[in-house]
Amino acid sequence: MGEGSLAVAESGTQSLSKAEQRKLDSDHLRDPLLSELSNDDVRFTEDAVQLLKFHGSYQQHHRELRKTDKVRSWQMMLRLRSPGGRIPARLFLALDDLSNRLGDGTLRATTRQAFQMHGIAKADLKEVIGTIVRNMGSTLAACGDINRNVMAPPAPFEKGGYPVARRLADEIADLLSPEAAEGAYLDLWVDGDLSYRFKPSRAVQKTRKRQSEGGVFSGSTEEPLYGDTYLPRKFKVAVTVPGDNSVDLLTQDIGLVAFTDPSGELRGCNVYVGGGMGRTHNKEETFARTADPLGYVDAADVLDVVQAILALQRDHGDREVRKHARMKYLLHDKGIQWFRDTLCATYFKGSLKGLRNEPKAKLLDYLGWHRQKAGMWFVGLPLLCGRLNGELKAGLRQLVETYQLEIRLTANQDLLLCNIGTSQRASIRTQLEALGFEVPEAPAPLARHAIACPALPTCGLAITESERILPDVLDRLDAQLRRLEIEKSLLVRMTGCPNGCARPYMAELGLVGNGVNQYQLWLGGTPNLQRLARPYMEKLPLDDLEKTLEPLLLSWKAAGGRRSFGDHIEKLGDQEVSALLTASA
Repeated sequence: MGEGSLAVAESGTQSLSKAEQRKLDSDHLRDPLLSELSNDDVRFTEDAVQLLKFHGSYQQHHRELRKTDKVRSWQMMLRLRSPGGRIPARLFLALDDLSNRLGDGTLRATTRQAFQMHGIAKADLKEVIGTIVRNMGSTLAACGDINRNVMAPPAPFEKGGYPVARRLADEIADLLSPEAAEGAYLDLWVDGDLSYRFKPSRAVQKTRKRQSEGGVFSGSTEEPLYGDTYLPRKFKVAVTVPGDNSVDLLTQDIGLVAFTDPSGELRGCNVYVGGGMGRTHNKEETFARTADPLGYVDAADVLDVVQAILALQRDHGDREVRKHARMKYLLHDKGIQWFRDTLCATYFKGSLKGLRNEPKAKLLDYLGWHRQKAGMWFVGLPLLCGRLNGELKAGLRQLVETYQLEIRLTANQDLLLCNIGTSQRASIRTQLEALGFEVPEAPAPLARHAIACPALPTCGLAITESERILPDVLDRLDAQLRRLEIEKSLLVRMTGCPNGCARPYMAELGLVGNGVNQYQLWLGGTPNLQRLARPYMEKLPLDDLEKTLEPLLLSWKAAGGRRSFGDHIEKLGDQEVSALLTASA
């Protein structure tokens, strides 16, 4: 039993933090949430709110309704668990109905390949989650101190390593699902109907049995992997194939690159550990970090190494200071060699080898039409900021309902319509053109890979705007590039606070909210998401964006434009970049 588990087991004699004690006292995430669901209050108490996250929901206070509608201003945001971004037709139709009837009429594709619903009243939450569960969906562990939605390349290719990556994402999602909490989840939302339990594969079942052995065992027979206090903080996993960085691999707690043999069978995975984006302004002890390479594991050991890494973080992650609780801080403080040695000494009985060579990573988006397999196609549709509403949402519903199409969501907040028969292509293409997708493969260059978080008015952490103003920001930048006769584009990401939900610290140009209409300016990431950007300005007024960037853009143009904007920033160096920014003031 690891150190963290031992502390929990002996919690009668050791003091736990409030957050840890709340989890321990909750009866595996039931109480006081269960009792509060049935009362008449329009909002949950703080204790219930913190447990609600494990069930996939955040309580929000709509800032623009606080003074005019004190009841409706309290709303629930609900996030789905959908490994690899897969949304079956039946589930999408249920989500569309629920969002129209009991939400704010919108659905939003997130940067972790899941749909969010907004504007749900507390009184309607059980109906919404129960309906999702009964229609092939789940929200369990979409938030909270637990493994969250597992990412994978969304493209439904039946070639190369793509089927393996999708299967691995499904298996890891099941492997890292909490056992006792799943029972609580079903008790709360579908009156204990156990027929809706996850049905893991045989490989997952065999690996789960080993959760009660050795260092992986938490000490709790009810939650053998997580223990009764779950993880210190959230945990994120992504799987991909060599060269495909559609999942922002280096920002994950665990990143897996799956190698296959010529027949498509899994050979093994390169493993990366310790990425994470969240930070806090003016607290230098919090920072964004890219993952370290851990090693290569053979196919038979992949699931075991994943649960072993989670168990190590369970036991050694900081349970006293929540801002220091992510696994990235453990890697930063202890180092990759300590991590590797501890993992192999206590938690993982397999073999870690040197990394296999990978091709250069690319940020793939799958927009436009692609052959899925013989006689079948998929089409990628650009959705700036991922928001579905109005005629577009209604039109997509009609397509999904008519042709029973599967949806897959991307980490870039876009949407793929899948399983389109060759005979259906022409009619679907015509209907998509009527919805504004005449050339889905060619959105405006700046908008193609730009993403933003929801921010105001619903997110309680937001300092300023993000989603609602990103289109205008991109239009302004596009006009500036045209005026300067710069033909290359750059990767832009924007958030309303420093928590990093849109992963702005990997962008070539990141805008991070730090005051009303003021943003930290981060520069120097890469188009293929391989290097952290760095902060150059603390409070850039958005009105000064073009004036501030102009010397840098001119410098980039003068250099001939051979490099990406992020690489140009890196070559200039901090001193020269700062001098050019000062010159613009």
